[in-house]
Amino acid sequence: MTSPLVVLLGEVLFNKHREKVDVSSLAGDGKVVGLYFSAHWCAPCREYTPILSNFYNSFNGEGGGGKRLEIVFVSSDKTEQHCEEYFTQHMPWLLLPFSERNIKTKLCKRFKVTGIPTLVLINSMSGQMITNNGRLQMLDDLTGQHFPWYPKPFNEIIGGKLLKQGEEVQAEKELKGKVVGIYFSAHWCPPCKAFTRVLTDMYRRLQGCNTEFEFVFCSTDRTQEAFESYYSHMPWLALPYDDPRCKELSKMFVISGIPTLVLLDETGKVITLEGRAMTAQDPEGLDFPWYPTPLLELDDSATTAINEEACLILFADIEGDDDVIQAKELLLPVAREYTEKAEASEKDCSLRFFIGGDEEMVDNLREFLRIDEDSLPLLLILDIPEQRMVRCQEREITRDIIRDFIEKYLANQLKYETLEGL
Repeated sequence: MTSPLVVLLGEVLFNKHREKVDVSSLAGDGKVVGLYFSAHWCAPCREYTPILSNFYNSFNGEGGGGKRLEIVFVSSDKTEQHCEEYFTQHMPWLLLPFSERNIKTKLCKRFKVTGIPTLVLINSMSGQMITNNGRLQMLDDLTGQHFPWYPKPFNEIIGGKLLKQGEEVQAEKELKGKVVGIYFSAHWCPPCKAFTRVLTDMYRRLQGCNTEFEFVFCSTDRTQEAFESYYSHMPWLALPYDDPRCKELSKMFVISGIPTLVLLDETGKVITLEGRAMTAQDPEGLDFPWYPTPLLELDDSATTAINEEACLILFADIEGDDDVIQAKELLLPVAREYTEKAEASEKDCSLRFFIGGDEEMVDNLREFLRIDEDSLPLLLILDIPEQRMVRCQEREITRDIIRDFIEKYLANQLKYETLEGL
């Protein structure tokens, strides 16, 4: 049986002496493999690499009790020469051959790597991800005391004291059995203050409904006074100022900007990381808490999915009033079938489904892909992470045609256009 690591990385890596290393030799009980996405041209990478190198050497020495961590450099350099120079001069670990660009692309897609430097840690036996936030976890634990930094469950992190407008309450009591929104925000951030007003209106409307929910303010304010002033305008709960749980939650959800609203279900499982976009799209909260659906309309809330995942899009003919509705009725049963099959097989759903109607984002995307109105309706698969797309050549689109298109995609039988050529 092929090792999960070999499925991920191929059969061979190189050490800095250009000697081949069998990928299967990296697997072992208690061993962790780190995938280090980095590049010579990236200043933050050049700053972080020596820190990671020191950690690697010390942790795998006496402090680590043997070699428990192996790292593989996955290069984002623009040439093989730059990759080789950066690797041989600065890195004591292994290298994914620069020529394996397809493996690099698939790793970025699987582990949702959208920037560098990034350190993803995986279990060497199962190939399953432990964390894709290894860089920040390591910087907070330079001795590796808590290595390999398995994420704590949300309910374990959030437990303890919360604030409720001047009073102290217990998270376990206030949040039990509820949908929870974690609101990352700060007084010094103008977009945050604008969004807080919108969120407050929705929160108060939802309080009159039957939905069991609560929000928790997770502050990045710079002073106690700013925190207290800002929080005085919020009707929900808050973590105390400078509470270490804020940092833990920020790392857990890989928060890169504010305002951000993360929604979790009653068990602590993420419903959506795009609460801000969903609130803007649905300020009345009619579909709150916005559980994922198999088919979505292509609008601003879809930006993350479009950029990070392969997407099947049906661009509707928008001449008639009912064209978008009919397109939804056509695609929804197929999207539901595919999603249910993917969930039953316990595999990541490799396709997201969208209807392109008359939203501004649809116009922008059609312009980028050079799709004119005479081409509508049009069915295509857009895969931005792999810089490719493929159009269905059929003009009369039926459910059977959509199913056949998907089956050919899954069997890798489609001929793609490269986005670079557009």
